[in-house]
Amino acid sequence: MLTYQMLLNELNAGKKVVMVTVMDSDGEEETSSQKTYCSRTCFIEDDVLQSDLYPYMQQALTSGELQVIENSGDKLTVIEPFFPQPRLIVLGGGHIAKPLTELAAKLGFSVIVVDDRLFFANKERFPDADQVICESFEKCFDLLTLNAYTYVVIVTRGHRHDLACLRAVVQKQWAYAGMIGSRRRVKSLKEQLLREGYPQDVLEKLNAPIGLEIGAVTPEEIALSIIGEVVSFRRLQNPKMGKDSAIISWTEFDRDVLEELSLGKSEHKAVVTVISTKGSVPRKAGAKMLVWPDGRILGSIGGGCSEGAVIQTALDIIRDGGYKIQKIDMTGTIAEDEGMVCGGTMKVLIESLA
Repeated sequence: MLTYQMLLNELNAGKKVVMVTVMDSDGEEETSSQKTYCSRTCFIEDDVLQSDLYPYMQQALTSGELQVIENSGDKLTVIEPFFPQPRLIVLGGGHIAKPLTELAAKLGFSVIVVDDRLFFANKERFPDADQVICESFEKCFDLLTLNAYTYVVIVTRGHRHDLACLRAVVQKQWAYAGMIGSRRRVKSLKEQLLREGYPQDVLEKLNAPIGLEIGAVTPEEIALSIIGEVVSFRRLQNPKMGKDSAIISWTEFDRDVLEELSLGKSEHKAVVTVISTKGSVPRKAGAKMLVWPDGRILGSIGGGCSEGAVIQTALDIIRDGGYKIQKIDMTGTIAEDEGMVCGGTMKVLIESLA
């Protein structure tokens, strides 16, 4: 699966990617072709795609929403945008960092923890972290890569270390940066950095004191308030507006599924992709699931009996080849009979892969 290898490589490099899948049927044979383009090169590599699909690819990369184009009933084009996995860098390995790392990992963040003490910076203490770095706060940034999908939390044990982290962070690119501390302490640090010549507009973007106002007291509650604020910066167009802000409608995708596909194993299977939804549904467009001939699955499109019906179709597709679009109805008595709390419909694309 060279396409998925390229896709994952670009995502790991911090780039947005769009994958174009063209499903074609002439009445006798069904075929599928895929191409992957990163955001910086996708509009110059293929003249045909550039002229015909450019607006849809641009829309997908801008909005984060999957695009479906049907042509004359015999061709279906699916344009899927993919965004790098959000990365949370926790600077400081103390009592708040531990529950914060656990929560962030459960929410899909790739987590890096940094501390200058080996007793605090070790994998045994942070089993959910993707990386634990034992290094000084002055030097650790030589080992870190920050980009537009990086979220930084500063929870060190002292004023001097906070200052070292801030000096480095304000010079980097990030989606979110927050620091723990009292308003008095935060004000003092900002004033010192201003005197040192750091730009005020960047310092004003710093979220400090950190976290949502939920009355948090315990380390676990404080971690919850912090990750809540981080998620708001990931999901809302204007986090400061809270529930009144519009939601960023990025497509869903399961990284485990992409990693499995990127391995390029020569085995028959089917990939199921949610291509459109209406109403209340358990998964958004872009969610993927793999199905093997023996009934094994990886990923999910929402569970329940409806997923079971899709798995059965996938087994038929694996045997016969080609592809099929299937509608899943979660409305009315169907949802009630299956014990679902949803009330919408989904369309899924089921493809055979070898």
